[in-house]
Amino acid sequence: MTDPAAELCAELDASYGAFPDIIAANTKRFAERWALRDEYQELTWAETGTRVERIAAALQDSGLEPGQAVAILGTSSADYALTFLAAVRAGGVAAPLTTSASAGQLAAMVRDSGARHLFIDRAKRDELGEAFFDDLGETMQIVMLDEDLRPGPDSWMAAEGREALPFSPAPGDPFNIIYSSGTTGTPKGIVHSHAMRWTQFATTALSLARNFEESGGGVQALTSTPLYSNTTMVAFLPTLLAGGCVTIMGRFDAQAWLGLAQEHAISLTMLVPVQYRRLLDVPRFDDFDLSALRLKYCTSAPFPAELKRRVLDRMPGALIEIYGMTEGGVTCLLPAHEFPDKLHTVGRPAPGHTLKVIGEGDEVLVAGQAGQLVGRSGAMMIGYRNRPEATAEALWTDPETGEDWMRMGDIGRIDADGFIELVGRAKDVIISGGFNIYPVDLEAALEQEPEIAEAAVIGVPSDAWGETPVGFVVLESGAREEPVERLRERVNGRLGKTQRLSELHEIAEMPRSHIGKLLKTELRAVWNTMQG
Repeated sequence: MTDPAAELCAELDASYGAFPDIIAANTKRFAERWALRDEYQELTWAETGTRVERIAAALQDSGLEPGQAVAILGTSSADYALTFLAAVRAGGVAAPLTTSASAGQLAAMVRDSGARHLFIDRAKRDELGEAFFDDLGETMQIVMLDEDLRPGPDSWMAAEGREALPFSPAPGDPFNIIYSSGTTGTPKGIVHSHAMRWTQFATTALSLARNFEESGGGVQALTSTPLYSNTTMVAFLPTLLAGGCVTIMGRFDAQAWLGLAQEHAISLTMLVPVQYRRLLDVPRFDDFDLSALRLKYCTSAPFPAELKRRVLDRMPGALIEIYGMTEGGVTCLLPAHEFPDKLHTVGRPAPGHTLKVIGEGDEVLVAGQAGQLVGRSGAMMIGYRNRPEATAEALWTDPETGEDWMRMGDIGRIDADGFIELVGRAKDVIISGGFNIYPVDLEAALEQEPEIAEAAVIGVPSDAWGETPVGFVVLESGAREEPVERLRERVNGRLGKTQRLSELHEIAEMPRSHIGKLLKTELRAVWNTMQG
């Protein structure tokens, strides 16, 4: 008799495999194991496989074309996960949308994706209102995640026993679209191929399948960041490839997380730095049994060395920091438990990944010099959807080889041991709670106000979020009747929830260099002075 775990490992060890095929095989070889869990339901692999097939068949029956996006919008849940898997199984492209985005942003993302199906939960539908859906047009099919996906006579899924038509993705076929944040125009859709996702996660899944099988139930993962975030994929996709179980938190709560980790003997998780900080600050933290925890990831935001030390001291298991971009390029890994003297770095490039440091003239710099980071690997996006110029701007072409490298957007240096130390951001991206915030978008939103002549936004340290955006404005002459705080509230009302300004300050003029360049370093000095 074939050993299911050995069979899976052989499939994951291949140079390329089809994600839907691995999932379908796992539903048979691990049929009675748990696969997906949220606060409302718990599904075995057999149940998961059945529902994925029925949703995928319904998508095909309702006109989904190969390579067409399926938009998903709502709080993370088992139904959300099923829809993501079914979209890929049916030959479509999963397009999870940011719940914190404004209605205008969401409509723009749906249109940009080309989706003709929108899966949404009741809470988000009620929040957006009927006018939002009228704007999407009559051809858009709306499916309720938390109502229409329940098995029964009125279910949107295809009939019991139905399976989707076969689909064998080519390596270059699109797998998903992850949308960047932004308030000006349409956020950029980052398109990942099946080959990219395989390159990113098959090796990790192979390691999980080999090392977590002694428990009899495989790896037990807990996700508490949204499924629309590429961050969450680090725990979600490899665990499912490995035949494990993903417990999904709809919204993060530190004490509830600790309870779930204890109850389900969680062995793997992915958390952003602010979540680690909140967990360690729970008064009863040491009362919870986290002994099953063997592997912890962290990514998406600056991870201070002092916080890494606290995590290593108080939480069991390995701690691996992941540095990279949703667009791909280079991924750096820091096994913090193995290199306690390198906690100020983000580690070294992963196997098969290469990093270079380039100067202002795009020349390659030697080790030890600080410059813009560029990276190359097999895990690189197809491009930004419908944005060829933006795609070209994101690349650096090696003049010697003609190869394209991703501009990582950070300033850093390589130390003598090959570890990467970040020293700044090329575009002043603010990372708040694990999400990227682009100052230019907030500045544009501020400058829509007629009272504001000029605006600049910087990121400042925040205990709650890692960083938070703070704005500075120069007001138009005679525009002092309305308090600046009222302006902040009005602008925040147009921004996504993760983008909102925590402070807004009026200044007499913007600090600029002799060539007119805005000096944000001086704005940071002004803010530091304000703190006393």
